[in-house]
Amino acid sequence: MSTTCQSLTEASTSHFARIQEGDLDLQIHYNDCGQGAETVVMLHGSGPGASGWANFNRNIEPLVEAGYRVILMDCPGWSKSDPIVCPGSRSDLNANALKGLLDILGLERVHILGNSMGGHSAVAFALSHPQRVGKLVLMGGGTGGASSFVPMPTEGIKLLQGLYREPTVENLKKMMNVFVFDTSDLTEQLFQTRLDNMLSRREHLSNFVESLNINPKQFPDFSPRLGEIKAQTLVIWGRNDRFVPMDTGLRLIAGIPNSELHVFNSCGHWAQWEHADKFNRMVLDFLSH
Repeated sequence: MSTTCQSLTEASTSHFARIQEGDLDLQIHYNDCGQGAETVVMLHGSGPGASGWANFNRNIEPLVEAGYRVILMDCPGWSKSDPIVCPGSRSDLNANALKGLLDILGLERVHILGNSMGGHSAVAFALSHPQRVGKLVLMGGGTGGASSFVPMPTEGIKLLQGLYREPTVENLKKMMNVFVFDTSDLTEQLFQTRLDNMLSRREHLSNFVESLNINPKQFPDFSPRLGEIKAQTLVIWGRNDRFVPMDTGLRLIAGIPNSELHVFNSCGHWAQWEHADKFNRMVLDFLSH
């Protein structure tokens, strides 16, 4: 491991920025890792207690080692970013926050890697600011809308919403048990860290529930507009995803002209964590060719 990567910790890469973009005026937390001519932004999912670092800590180092700058943005209403109630499109809210952050950092064009909610947000950003997107990597998200095959809301989303309403370690374990395919990697320390993150910002939990009550469809169906996305796009899915069904991934590659799909077997909703080594090699190859 290089000296650069030895110093990559959540604390050493932690920064805040004041975002003033459209109706938004709030403080955003982000991690800034490595340096390079090209930047990869990673956008996390919507689970309670989620953060950029928690979602992507197995993926940062290979990109930094390969010469990329990596930015992890904590979306409004998560982790150390300011709380917010979202009455409209959460995807567009996050996209606006990202635009504000990129403007502050002076980054004109970035690659975006989005997991679940982060995938929805990446698509929203690509639709609003196409000239600012290099390549897209979407895992377990990218557009809303109903599955043709799986009852909605899915089993995983029901457990996620239940955890927001009753944030207990028992409910966390129920959700995580269907979140990944192989639960043997889920340690008590991971559960405790995630629970501590959730409970340290209870206003994020209550705001998420309030947002759902105002608007149950936080993530719009972008299917009719996917053809507008010109960016080269890699879609990655877990065959055993019990949160966002695999046919959503098929809708993405049906709609985005310059796209391809990779499906991991024995994989749930967290491909970048469950199959980190192969995922990292695949993303590096995609970004560099």
